[in-house]
Amino acid sequence: MWTMTEVSSLTGRLLVATPKLADPNFDRAVVLLLDHDAEGSLGVVLNRPTPVGVGDVLRPWAPLAVAPPVVFQGGPVSLDSALGLAVVPGEPGEEGDEAILGWRRVHGAIGLIDLEAPPELLAAELGSLRIFAGYAGWGAGQLERELADGAWYVVESEPGDVSAPDPEKMWRAVLRRQRGRLAMVATYPDDPSLN
Repeated sequence: MWTMTEVSSLTGRLLVATPKLADPNFDRAVVLLLDHDAEGSLGVVLNRPTPVGVGDVLRPWAPLAVAPPVVFQGGPVSLDSALGLAVVPGEPGEEGDEAILGWRRVHGAIGLIDLEAPPELLAAELGSLRIFAGYAGWGAGQLERELADGAWYVVESEPGDVSAPDPEKMWRAVLRRQRGRLAMVATYPDDPSLN
Protein backbone atom coordinates (compact mmCIF):
# COMPACT_ATOMS: atom_id res chain seq x y z
CA MET A 1 0.00 0.00 0.00
CA TRP A 2 1.25 3.51 -0.87
CA THR A 3 2.40 5.83 1.90
CA MET A 4 3.07 9.56 1.84
CA THR A 5 6.83 8.96 2.25
CA GLU A 6 7.08 7.49 -1.26
CA VAL A 7 8.01 9.88 -4.01
CA SER A 8 6.85 7.87 -7.00
CA SER A 9 4.11 8.35 -9.54
CA LEU A 10 0.86 6.57 -8.89
CA THR A 11 0.14 6.30 -12.62
CA GLY A 12 -1.36 2.90 -13.37
CA ARG A 13 -2.44 2.22 -9.79
CA LEU A 14 -5.98 2.01 -8.45
CA LEU A 15 -7.55 4.39 -5.97
CA VAL A 16 -10.21 2.52 -4.01
CA ALA A 17 -12.61 4.75 -2.06
CA THR A 18 -12.52 4.15 1.67
CA PRO A 19 -15.81 3.87 3.56
CA LYS A 20 -15.16 7.31 5.11
CA LEU A 21 -14.90 9.14 1.76
CA ALA A 22 -17.81 11.59 1.87
CA ASP A 23 -17.98 12.70 -1.80
CA PRO A 24 -20.99 10.91 -3.39
CA ASN A 25 -19.26 11.07 -6.81
CA PHE A 26 -16.80 8.53 -5.47
CA ASP A 27 -18.90 6.33 -3.19
CA ARG A 28 -17.28 2.87 -3.50
CA ALA A 29 -15.42 4.04 -6.58
CA VAL A 30 -12.43 2.28 -8.10
CA VAL A 31 -10.33 4.80 -10.04
CA LEU A 32 -7.51 3.91 -12.42
CA LEU A 33 -4.92 6.71 -12.37
CA LEU A 34 -3.88 7.55 -15.93
CA ASP A 35 -1.55 10.37 -14.93
CA HIS A 36 -0.06 11.48 -11.62
CA ASP A 37 2.70 14.03 -11.18
CA ALA A 38 3.51 17.26 -9.32
CA GLU A 39 0.94 19.17 -11.39
CA GLY A 40 -2.00 16.94 -10.49
CA SER A 41 -3.71 13.65 -11.24
CA LEU A 42 -6.20 12.28 -13.75
CA GLY A 43 -8.04 8.99 -13.73
CA VAL A 44 -11.26 7.21 -14.65
CA VAL A 45 -13.80 5.49 -12.43
CA LEU A 46 -13.87 1.86 -13.60
CA ASN A 47 -17.08 0.78 -11.89
CA ARG A 48 -19.79 3.24 -13.00
CA PRO A 49 -21.58 1.85 -16.09
CA THR A 50 -24.31 4.03 -17.56
CA PRO A 51 -27.39 2.86 -19.49
CA VAL A 52 -25.99 4.49 -22.67
CA GLY A 53 -24.67 2.00 -25.19
CA VAL A 54 -21.33 2.62 -26.92
CA GLY A 55 -23.16 2.23 -30.24
CA ASP A 56 -25.45 5.14 -29.31
CA VAL A 57 -22.57 7.62 -29.10
CA LEU A 58 -19.54 6.07 -30.86
CA ARG A 59 -21.04 3.55 -33.30
CA PRO A 60 -17.76 2.66 -35.07
CA TRP A 61 -16.20 1.59 -31.76
CA ALA A 62 -19.18 -0.47 -30.53
CA PRO A 63 -18.04 -3.82 -32.03
CA LEU A 64 -14.72 -3.53 -30.13
CA ALA A 65 -16.21 -2.66 -26.72
CA VAL A 66 -16.20 -5.45 -24.12
CA ALA A 67 -19.32 -6.48 -22.21
CA PRO A 68 -21.16 -4.69 -20.89
CA PRO A 69 -20.83 -2.57 -24.09
CA VAL A 70 -21.97 0.64 -22.42
CA VAL A 71 -20.34 3.99 -21.75
CA PHE A 72 -18.95 4.31 -18.23
CA GLN A 73 -19.04 7.53 -16.22
CA GLY A 74 -15.32 8.11 -15.80
CA GLY A 75 -15.78 10.86 -13.25
CA PRO A 76 -17.49 14.18 -12.61
CA VAL A 77 -15.20 16.31 -14.84
CA SER A 78 -15.99 17.00 -18.54
CA LEU A 79 -18.89 14.57 -18.89
CA ASP A 80 -19.28 15.67 -22.52
CA SER A 81 -15.87 14.27 -23.45
CA ALA A 82 -14.96 10.63 -24.06
CA LEU A 83 -11.86 8.59 -23.28
CA GLY A 84 -11.15 5.15 -24.70
CA LEU A 85 -9.11 2.77 -22.53
CA ALA A 86 -7.83 -0.43 -24.01
CA VAL A 87 -5.63 -3.35 -23.14
CA VAL A 88 -3.12 -4.29 -25.81
CA PRO A 89 -1.37 -7.57 -25.00
CA GLY A 90 2.40 -7.51 -24.83
CA GLU A 91 5.07 -6.02 -22.63
CA PRO A 92 6.13 -2.34 -22.71
CA GLY A 93 9.04 -1.78 -25.05
CA GLU A 94 8.29 -4.79 -27.24
CA GLU A 95 9.31 -4.27 -30.82
CA GLY A 96 6.47 -2.60 -32.66
CA ASP A 97 4.94 -1.03 -29.53
CA GLU A 98 5.34 2.46 -31.00
CA ALA A 99 3.85 1.30 -34.30
CA ILE A 100 0.36 0.82 -32.88
CA LEU A 101 -1.29 3.89 -34.35
CA GLY A 102 -4.03 5.51 -32.31
CA TRP A 103 -2.97 3.96 -28.98
CA ARG A 104 -0.66 5.33 -26.25
CA ARG A 105 0.59 3.07 -23.46
CA VAL A 106 -0.25 4.42 -19.98
CA HIS A 107 0.85 1.55 -17.75
CA GLY A 108 1.70 -2.05 -18.54
CA ALA A 109 -0.72 -3.32 -21.18
CA ILE A 110 -3.21 -0.47 -20.52
CA GLY A 111 -3.37 2.50 -22.86
CA LEU A 112 -5.49 5.33 -24.22
CA ILE A 113 -7.20 5.09 -27.60
CA ASP A 114 -7.47 8.00 -30.01
CA LEU A 115 -11.22 7.88 -30.61
CA GLU A 116 -10.75 10.05 -33.73
CA ALA A 117 -8.69 7.28 -35.37
CA PRO A 118 -10.43 4.71 -37.54
CA PRO A 119 -11.26 1.67 -35.35
CA GLU A 120 -10.00 -0.72 -38.02
CA LEU A 121 -6.44 0.56 -37.35
CA LEU A 122 -6.60 -0.96 -33.86
CA ALA A 123 -9.08 -3.82 -34.17
CA ALA A 124 -6.44 -6.52 -34.60
CA GLU A 125 -4.32 -5.23 -31.67
CA LEU A 126 -6.93 -4.71 -28.95
CA GLY A 127 -7.53 -7.18 -26.16
CA SER A 128 -10.37 -5.12 -24.70
CA LEU A 129 -11.87 -1.61 -24.92
CA ARG A 130 -14.01 0.53 -22.63
CA ILE A 131 -15.36 4.01 -23.29
CA PHE A 132 -15.60 6.57 -20.46
CA ALA A 133 -17.56 9.83 -20.40
CA GLY A 134 -15.67 12.31 -18.25
CA TYR A 135 -12.85 11.74 -15.85
CA ALA A 136 -11.73 12.30 -12.27
CA GLY A 137 -9.18 15.06 -11.77
CA TRP A 138 -7.16 16.50 -8.90
CA GLY A 139 -5.06 19.67 -8.85
CA ALA A 140 -1.49 19.84 -7.59
CA GLY A 141 -1.31 18.31 -4.10
CA GLN A 142 -5.08 17.69 -3.87
CA LEU A 143 -4.90 13.90 -4.20
CA GLU A 144 -1.99 13.75 -1.76
CA ARG A 145 -4.12 15.60 0.83
CA GLU A 146 -7.00 13.17 0.27
CA LEU A 147 -4.59 10.24 0.70
CA ALA A 148 -3.24 11.75 3.93
CA ASP A 149 -6.85 12.14 5.16
CA GLY A 150 -7.49 8.44 4.52
CA ALA A 151 -10.02 8.93 1.70
CA TRP A 152 -8.41 6.37 -0.65
CA TYR A 153 -6.60 3.06 -0.57
CA VAL A 154 -3.87 2.83 -3.22
CA VAL A 155 -3.42 -0.67 -4.68
CA GLU A 156 -1.86 -2.23 -7.75
CA SER A 157 -4.01 -2.54 -10.84
CA GLU A 158 -4.34 -5.60 -13.06
CA PRO A 159 -4.94 -5.42 -16.84
CA GLY A 160 -8.31 -7.18 -16.36
CA ASP A 161 -9.57 -4.31 -14.20
CA VAL A 162 -10.23 -2.23 -17.32
CA SER A 163 -12.64 -4.85 -18.64
CA ALA A 164 -14.11 -6.33 -15.45
CA PRO A 165 -17.28 -8.19 -16.53
CA ASP A 166 -19.22 -7.23 -13.38
CA PRO A 167 -18.18 -3.62 -12.66
CA GLU A 168 -20.80 -3.06 -9.93
CA LYS A 169 -18.99 -5.66 -7.78
CA MET A 170 -15.53 -4.29 -8.48
CA TRP A 171 -15.05 -2.34 -5.21
CA ARG A 172 -15.41 -5.50 -3.15
CA ALA A 173 -13.48 -7.64 -5.64
CA VAL A 174 -10.43 -5.34 -5.70
CA LEU A 175 -10.35 -5.12 -1.91
CA ARG A 176 -10.87 -8.87 -1.52
CA ARG A 177 -7.74 -9.63 -3.56
CA GLN A 178 -5.58 -7.52 -1.18
CA ARG A 179 -3.79 -8.89 1.85
CA GLY A 180 -4.56 -8.36 5.50
CA ARG A 181 -6.80 -5.56 6.70
CA LEU A 182 -7.80 -4.36 3.22
CA ALA A 183 -9.32 -7.73 2.36
CA MET A 184 -11.53 -7.39 5.44
CA VAL A 185 -12.76 -3.94 4.32
CA ALA A 186 -14.49 -5.70 1.41
CA THR A 187 -17.07 -6.96 3.93
CA TYR A 188 -17.99 -3.41 5.01
CA PRO A 189 -21.81 -3.14 4.72
CA ASP A 190 -23.39 -0.90 2.08
CA ASP A 191 -25.34 0.87 4.84
CA PRO A 192 -23.42 0.76 8.16
CA SER A 193 -26.49 1.99 10.06
CA LEU A 194 -28.17 -1.36 9.34
CA ASN A 195 -25.31 -3.28 10.95
